[in-house]
Amino acid sequence: MAADRRASWLKGVLDLLVLASLTRGESYGYEIAKTLADAGLGQIKGGTLYPVLNRLEEAGLVSAEFRVADRGPGRRYYHLTDEGRATLTEQSALWLAFDESVRTMLTQKADR
Repeated sequence: MAADRRASWLKGVLDLLVLASLTRGESYGYEIAKTLADAGLGQIKGGTLYPVLNRLEEAGLVSAEFRVADRGPGRRYYHLTDEGRATLTEQSALWLAFDESVRTMLTQKADR
């Protein structure tokens, strides 16, 4: 059951995490998934990640450019737009306030 909860928590914040993963510069899907996994968020499969990237691109929060590779398949590189950076700043503040409220509730002592 804990794994099910964790997956649903991740689903609610994945857009924000993908935007955050692009703050250091452009990246492509596999690299974004690896960054998220290395942060302890588990393996994000392509069937989950690419719809998020497409949605963020349609919303104007990221832009993408396809590049042909010297070896292997080409890749779509994603980077934050100015609107994406502003959204990340705003939504990060909201998430951190929500996180603080949850932590307060989870760590409060019973008044008995």
